[in-house]
Amino acid sequence: MYKILLRQDLVPDIHLFKVEAPAVARKAQPGQFIVIKIDEKGERIPLTVADWDEQEGSITIIFMEVGATTHRLAQLKGGDFVENFVGPLGVPTHIDKFGTVVCVAGGFAVAPIKPIARALKQAGNRVISIMGARNKNLLFWEDELRSASDQLIVTTDDGSYARKGLVTEPLQELLESEKIDRVIAIGPSLMMKFCAKTTEPFGVKTFVSLNPIMVDGTGMCGCCRVSVGGETKFACVDGPDFDGHQVDWDLLMARQRIYLKEEKCALEQWQAQAGHHS
Repeated sequence: MYKILLRQDLVPDIHLFKVEAPAVARKAQPGQFIVIKIDEKGERIPLTVADWDEQEGSITIIFMEVGATTHRLAQLKGGDFVENFVGPLGVPTHIDKFGTVVCVAGGFAVAPIKPIARALKQAGNRVISIMGARNKNLLFWEDELRSASDQLIVTTDDGSYARKGLVTEPLQELLESEKIDRVIAIGPSLMMKFCAKTTEPFGVKTFVSLNPIMVDGTGMCGCCRVSVGGETKFACVDGPDFDGHQVDWDLLMARQRIYLKEEKCALEQWQAQAGHHS
């Protein structure tokens, strides 16, 4: 059992948990993820590691209430326990001294991008971060990402805060105005696809963190297979980071939609049960 040391509600439907997991905290690196299971009968879901503290023996995860499992997870408080907390999984993000790196975070992907930006800056890179959300109410960790970057650009789709527009717009401007050595984009698949399309004409190496459906997180079930450069890869053991110019985005997004009906049904069942118990 793994104890939740801290719970924070960042913005509506987005929550932070600090979980006691010393063995995971000792090994965690930027870009990796964990697989969490609430109880014996629970679903296994992957969540990216947002931070870790080796001395405290804790891992920070941030999740959004989307399906039945994340809604159930959101019912837990500090002091509660989860059954399983497996990790760190996946290949860490490649950190080196590249020069000027742009980190792009869409939506709540500011959580996984922050440790990556911090590590890149520590490695001597100039880090420009772009974070975007649909509106002001969905933005969080702005100060945290600013402290991990040399420059931060914030956008909102509706213009309710900072710059109005999509994250791809400042990305395009940066590519046109200075030499960018690498781009790392994390967020919804559509946003990552368009970041990759934006950088492609400039020939700038662009890495994305893929989030296909995943079950065991060890490459055995095959659920998370993606097509990269015409080859089948497993996001959990070969990734989650891949060359964004090589990803078959249409296949990825089609596979992400396979269980929409079942997911909706599971959520409705849970909501009916929760309503019954409340």
